[in-house]
Amino acid sequence: MGEHVGRETLPKPDILLKAEELVKSAMEGNDASHDAAHAFRVRDLALSLAREEPLSASPHSMLIVELAALLHDIGDYKYIRDPSEGKTVENFLVEEGVDENTKTSILSIIKGMGFKEEIGGLTESNRCPEFGVVQDADRLDAIGAIGIARCFTFGGSRNRVLHDPQIKPRSDLSKDKYMNKDEQTTVNHFHEKLLKLKKLMKTKAGQRRAERRHKFMEEFLEEFYEEWDGRA
Repeated sequence: MGEHVGRETLPKPDILLKAEELVKSAMEGNDASHDAAHAFRVRDLALSLAREEPLSASPHSMLIVELAALLHDIGDYKYIRDPSEGKTVENFLVEEGVDENTKTSILSIIKGMGFKEEIGGLTESNRCPEFGVVQDADRLDAIGAIGIARCFTFGGSRNRVLHDPQIKPRSDLSKDKYMNKDEQTTVNHFHEKLLKLKKLMKTKAGQRRAERRHKFMEEFLEEFYEEWDGRA
């Protein structure tokens, strides 16, 4: 609460209130690793990062950041139940009368921010300036204490093996291999993705915050392996 003291609270535009309601309804059936609370945390992180970047001078940029962060996981391939859900965000933006340039920026951020896109060789040419803070915010929520909790929550929801020393983390992952997680363990996900995210942060603000969260994960894994082996 302290960080809000003395800051003027302005009413939210209707589109943001409607976006929040869409997030709640669209993500209601997801497990806790990708639920509405995740989207709201990413929104808060993205806005916080943007305030440390030049973006904060532009209300329009901040609106793009907030909408993209809120809506980024609606239609996630891991949870999609109907092909029509892939158009939910675009349809929402059209229905709300969002202009074409703003809509394109938001959809471009959402489409390109996934880890699978980066290892798939998706270039960052023509990225809008808001892209970095939204992607960094999503990646920050994937690491640290929250990231550890989300990782094990997702693994448990898919009945994934917790850890198996005989199953080694995959290296040189392609996009297709990353999306195919058969016979992988939850702990291997740390090595295949989460421990790599610190170096992939796009903004200075994101890089600073990632340091602490990354270190926490390293310490957690060290303790995990010692306990697994009966050494602690």
